[in-house]
Amino acid sequence: MKFSKTVITGLVMLMGVNAFAQKKGEKFEKLQIEMFPKAKEGYKQVYIQLPVAKNENDLKVEFFVGAEKMLDCNKHFLIGDVKTQDLQGWGYNYYEVESKGETGGTLMACIDPKLTKKFVTLQPQVVRYNSKLPLVFYVPKDLEVRYRVLRPDAMKKATQK
Repeated sequence: MKFSKTVITGLVMLMGVNAFAQKKGEKFEKLQIEMFPKAKEGYKQVYIQLPVAKNENDLKVEFFVGAEKMLDCNKHFLIGDVKTQDLQGWGYNYYEVESKGETGGTLMACIDPKLTKKFVTLQPQVVRYNSKLPLVFYVPKDLEVRYRVLRPDAMKKATQK
């Protein structure tokens, strides 16, 4: 009797874990990046696959291309450019990053000369949210891509003067 209860409990838990795993797997569209070109020498291909979301037209994705560097108290930015390219014959876009990893910044006098690790980026870009297509990037090997999903707040009414 005790053995059968243990077996039944184990089976119920296994079915629950299996259902959870299937549900988690269904949140993403099938990833297809084979049609995108291979990365050229000194570059790597990275991508962002967004989960399926309700009201995707209301969402945006902000992405940041950069690197962690030891920096002083000044405001720093990465020098370079992100170019949107068209994947010929498909109508999809991908992003090519041109940067040598050099930084620019303000020239304030820092009272504390201590350097801290900061993620310094190119100008962030905002694109539409689309879980059906990955965001594909070609970046120099020493850079990385980070992102965040922007969600709208409730609408507020402007104040009249």
